[in-house]
Amino acid sequence: MFMPVGDSPNLPQTPWLNYFLIALNVAVHLALTPLAFQPADLQDPATLEYLQILSVEMDVPPQQAATQISRADVFRYRWGFRPVDLSWLSALTAMFLHGGWGHLLGNMLFLWIFGDNIEHKLGRLGFGLAYLLTGLLAAFGDAALRWGSSIPSVGASGAISGVLGLYFVFFPHNRVRVFVFLFPFWVDIIELAAKWVLGAYVVLNNVLPLLLTAGAGGVSYGAHLGGFVAGWFLARRLTVARAPSSTSSRPTLDGGLQADFQRALWSGRLDVAAAHLFKLPRSVTARGLSAADKTALGDAMATAGRPRAALAAYQRALADHPVASERAAAHLGAARVLLRFLGEPTAAYQHLYSAMEENPSPAEADEARVLLDELRARARSVPRW
Repeated sequence: MFMPVGDSPNLPQTPWLNYFLIALNVAVHLALTPLAFQPADLQDPATLEYLQILSVEMDVPPQQAATQISRADVFRYRWGFRPVDLSWLSALTAMFLHGGWGHLLGNMLFLWIFGDNIEHKLGRLGFGLAYLLTGLLAAFGDAALRWGSSIPSVGASGAISGVLGLYFVFFPHNRVRVFVFLFPFWVDIIELAAKWVLGAYVVLNNVLPLLLTAGAGGVSYGAHLGGFVAGWFLARRLTVARAPSSTSSRPTLDGGLQADFQRALWSGRLDVAAAHLFKLPRSVTARGLSAADKTALGDAMATAGRPRAALAAYQRALADHPVASERAAAHLGAARVLLRFLGEPTAAYQHLYSAMEENPSPAEADEARVLLDELRARARSVPRW
């Protein structure tokens, strides 16, 4: 058995919305618990309908099912998500219903571990919207694999898989503590990079079981995969580098691009240099401007007190030049502005980790260690390098 039990780095701020979502899920389950001990009302039309569906789709005789289902089961049938009747409302309500305490506690463990950093990254409103959006899209991922089924699916795992997809993009180098229980051979807690833990979740816990079982069983692999893909796609869209605001018009290519860019940069006309980078076609600037040019613009923007513009320049240097020798400098620049100006130490850690993988110079390695010390002072826990 392999089970995540924590992650790092973590910030000292309290993730109130994440805690609220956990509390809401637990409260709903507690409210339904008494109904789990009450036999289903056989005079209720919803009960009779559910018994008929179990007979047709699950091959369970109605007389046998009548002795096994409870009022809680009928409630989940009413408010769970049924692919035969696509509904945004049932996709929403199903997110807060669970089939049992094991189902609930497993989901809440994952939300508790991974939700706090996403809340800090997106803010409470952004996190709430992302949680609901990916949860809704996850329901339709479930429908894609169970098209026409009337059996309800319930649980927060689709939305939580969306959180995992966001985490995979935003914090791939975070460390996840994993409890390994292979008794009696190995019982321990180990630290692994988040990208490997979440990748294993997708492949080992969802893709392979889906292929081996053809979707049979009680696990909604479609919701898990749909939520994860929705979160991954949303995070990718949110991390696309945007041009900094500028009043400069679109530059022309009358002269040499690099010469024009460098003259503007050296003379302090940062908006003109930024226009050369962000307002010309990317196919032109990827070839015409070096990683050093883009990193220099980021440094100048940071010095001028424009951290978001600086971050955009660093991100373009990294995106456009996957093998450049200046990548360590670009990662360090991004880490500086994220840590010192934008208040995102967890995001800064991703760049510090990446900088150390880029064969940095001794001076760059020293700066990375200085920034890591600053990060330790601001975070609740930071992984060991």
